[in-house]
Amino acid sequence: MSPGVVDYLFRQLVEGRPAEDIQWSQEGPRLSEQPPGAELARRLAECDVEALTPTELFHYVRAAQRLASWAEVLREEAVSLYCGTPSPTGRGADEPDPQPNPEPAPREARMPRRPQST
Repeated sequence: MSPGVVDYLFRQLVEGRPAEDIQWSQEGPRLSEQPPGAELARRLAECDVEALTPTELFHYVRAAQRLASWAEVLREEAVSLYCGTPSPTGRGADEPDPQPNPEPAPREARMPRRPQST
């Protein structure tokens, strides 16, 4: 255990309180129950990881994994919108492509011809 965890547990024992941190439950839902999003990201960012008990650290890691998975889905949807491909999550798949990609012009039309010397 880190020195922060040992110090916290000692203070809890001296004061006659349980080893679990009750501040998180006073702030809102437990990290394991917090839906992924901005609020979960804020709570994870403000947390002093070194002061967590092993159980709290476990829930912290699980919440961070949920947040990362949620952010990955958002990234995939944004990339699919940018590239004009259907989203892998199915959101927006019913919508037609706003502008179909035109066929590329033949090579001769794209490259200017050199003047022929006589």
